[in-house]
Amino acid sequence: MVPQCCGAATIPVRQPWIPLAFSAKTGYGLVSLMELAAIHSRGGVLQVAEIAQRQGIPDRYLEQMLASLRRGQILRSTRGPKGGYQLARPPADIRVDAIVSCLEGDVAPRSAGEGATPEFEVLGRLEQRLEEARLGILSGTTLQDLLDQRDHLAQAQAMYFI
Repeated sequence: MVPQCCGAATIPVRQPWIPLAFSAKTGYGLVSLMELAAIHSRGGVLQVAEIAQRQGIPDRYLEQMLASLRRGQILRSTRGPKGGYQLARPPADIRVDAIVSCLEGDVAPRSAGEGATPEFEVLGRLEQRLEEARLGILSGTTLQDLLDQRDHLAQAQAMYFI
């Protein structure tokens, strides 16, 4: 629940999940890769339309993301009527930082302008610590970790509804 201000009163409003740590492109890419990770052990292949329909992602947008991941050697593709995309290696061997880097590129750190005040310097140092922590989490997380978490949540939800 996220409080939403309405005059003097604060009213809790349920918001949809919005991944703030990732761009929409990266969020969609990670979701798509989890779909592919789920079928990797069977050698499965998914077409763009299948993933797009399941996850509600525009086809053309998804095609661009998957092409970037293919160029980054995270995915491989097969042409033809039975073709599609599959992971280039096991999900346990694909780190999330590599996926983020492939989809977002390397983000250059912002530089404080000349004559920056001590306040901006303090904020710059805080931002640097946050980025180091973020990179540590992303490099220590694999696609398999995300798939395991997804499966755990799906199992817990299934048990709740029984």
